[in-house]
Amino acid sequence: MASHRSIVVTGGASGIGLGITKHLITEQNTHVTILDINPTTGVQTLNALRSEFPNASVSFEKCDVSSWESQAAAFEKIYSEQSRIDIVFANAGINEKGSLLPTNDENGGPIKPELATLNVNLIGCIYSVQLGIHYIAKNAISGSSRGMIVCTASNAGLYPFPMAPLYAASKHGVVGLVRSLSRPLATKKIRINGLAPAVIETNIAPSSDLFKSMILTPMSTATTAVANFVDDASLTGKIAELHGENITFAEAPLYVDEDTGKNIENFWNLGYA
Repeated sequence: MASHRSIVVTGGASGIGLGITKHLITEQNTHVTILDINPTTGVQTLNALRSEFPNASVSFEKCDVSSWESQAAAFEKIYSEQSRIDIVFANAGINEKGSLLPTNDENGGPIKPELATLNVNLIGCIYSVQLGIHYIAKNAISGSSRGMIVCTASNAGLYPFPMAPLYAASKHGVVGLVRSLSRPLATKKIRINGLAPAVIETNIAPSSDLFKSMILTPMSTATTAVANFVDDASLTGKIAELHGENITFAEAPLYVDEDTGKNIENFWNLGYA
């Protein structure tokens, strides 16, 4: 059994990532590495955590999750220093940037969509997952798995979200990624799950006024879901919908007919699509 556990939290300097970090660094023999794009916020958060939890083992690395090179370098450094990576929280995210509604530039032509939201929320998550798989696969099997990946989606990844369709598209992508990877990763003894929070008050919103009319979900619901994923080795491919103080596993839709299910199984048995 490993002498210590190494955990990576992207977007860990604020919001849900910080809530996850605070929950995890209180556990013995655990080192948490925070990845965040803002070095000022990252260092301030690191100092605050070390002050609040003087016995905790925690570090910070500046990282742009939308950049493969930035994430790969950060993960390589973490693995070099910690000799292992056990759990990856692919959590970093931003809100809606740009719009898909009809608009024209000054010459009357269509305007190229702004894809920063997808680059961070979905592409960045894919990078984190790929790196997590690479390093976790190096671990010896402990219990029934080598380690785990948890991706932060949103309930906007489960339902239509008309005010932010690009954000919704990114989070629907994360949900599909988690559900689709669970089976192949099971063959490698790696678990993968997702969080789908309702409205948790964080700094991702453009204004704190947004939360005044909302029914809020406390951060404790997210950390309880994290604890469930960490402690229950039977959980993989699950999307934990967080609403109020409740945690509900959002199940994938049923196949529309028997033939559709058979085709999916045929793809799996063939080993390619």
